[in-house]
Amino acid sequence: MEIEEYIERAILVGLITPLQDERKAVEYIDELEFLADTAGAVTVKKFFQKLDYANSKTFVGSGKLEEIKSFVKENDINLAIFDDELSPAQLRNLEAELQIKILDRTNLILDIFAKRAQTAHAKTQVELAQCKYMLPRLTRLWTHLDRQRGGIGMRGPGETQIETDRKILLRKISLLKEELVHIDKTKSVQRKNRGKLVRVALVGYTNVGKSTLMNLLSKTDVLAENKLFATLDTTVRKVIVSNLPFLLSDTVGFIRKLPTDLVESFKSTLDEVREADILVHIVDISHPCFEEQIEVVEKTLSELDSKSKPLIMVFNKIDAYSYKEKDADDLTERSRENISLNELKETWMSKLKENCIFISAKNKINIEELKQLLYDRVKEIHTQRFPYNDFLFEYYDEETK
Repeated sequence: MEIEEYIERAILVGLITPLQDERKAVEYIDELEFLADTAGAVTVKKFFQKLDYANSKTFVGSGKLEEIKSFVKENDINLAIFDDELSPAQLRNLEAELQIKILDRTNLILDIFAKRAQTAHAKTQVELAQCKYMLPRLTRLWTHLDRQRGGIGMRGPGETQIETDRKILLRKISLLKEELVHIDKTKSVQRKNRGKLVRVALVGYTNVGKSTLMNLLSKTDVLAENKLFATLDTTVRKVIVSNLPFLLSDTVGFIRKLPTDLVESFKSTLDEVREADILVHIVDISHPCFEEQIEVVEKTLSELDSKSKPLIMVFNKIDAYSYKEKDADDLTERSRENISLNELKETWMSKLKENCIFISAKNKINIEELKQLLYDRVKEIHTQRFPYNDFLFEYYDEETK
């Protein structure tokens, strides 16, 4: 007997603030909708409110909260997802007001990671991040025990239970950290055993086509689908281009507002990035905010002390790139939406010169050119590492002409 999967009807809530204008707020909510879809929820409506900063008690103002409350009751909504991390007090107050499940962006991402984790390594990392997330929110789990106010005669079972749970959780966090250290040592030995082959790591924002490109280059079958965080575990494959072998790794995708605890937990997964000789930064050029996505990736690479490594920019999905020609009588300033792909190539991208290529992994456009570029970059490092092999490359190059 098959168990029918429960589909949750969700609303999304975001803020428009002086630090996050309307355009950005809409982009973030659209990304949150994609996250909700990945988690298995159906988005029914999106709510926005203009505020200088989030309300410390309920995230949104009282008027907007009443509007949300009415919509929830009238439309059979059972989940509300907020675009920023909520404090324990905000979570408690929102649940009391709306009487439905409340999630924030962090909790949603953690849920997706828990669902996607396959190996012991990924599962341990996700569990560690979840425990760190839960630690300051234990009071919310015990609101039914209301003798928690402190003072003489008020030290009741609620506070005792919270303290007990906190100790259990702290112990769990300590054990998970120890387990990760052990797993990392094992993986470190595995990396050393791979010999001195040149290492190439695919990096980029989530859902830009890294796994699809990995499959093309390595002729393997890594999971690739139109979902966020399809890949959590780093996949490493040996690739041979024109008789030149190298190691290619596919890493977890980055995202805006990625939870700090999750970044910390997954730092070990990104050791492949740290130890790579060459980074291949995949960019979805069809995405309207691809430049901001580039900034997110570059910031994360800086945190990993990997920004100075040799890098190839691969602009993927050129088949999906679209633009709108401005009318002759339209005197407004041209925006990115009005620029053709050829014009875009002549902007800041032209400064990248031979370290930049435009492809479509899905339609296999310019893949051979990318292979040649990888061959040239890997060969440079390989001949420095094994100078006595240089004559072999000259022989193979002559044979292929």
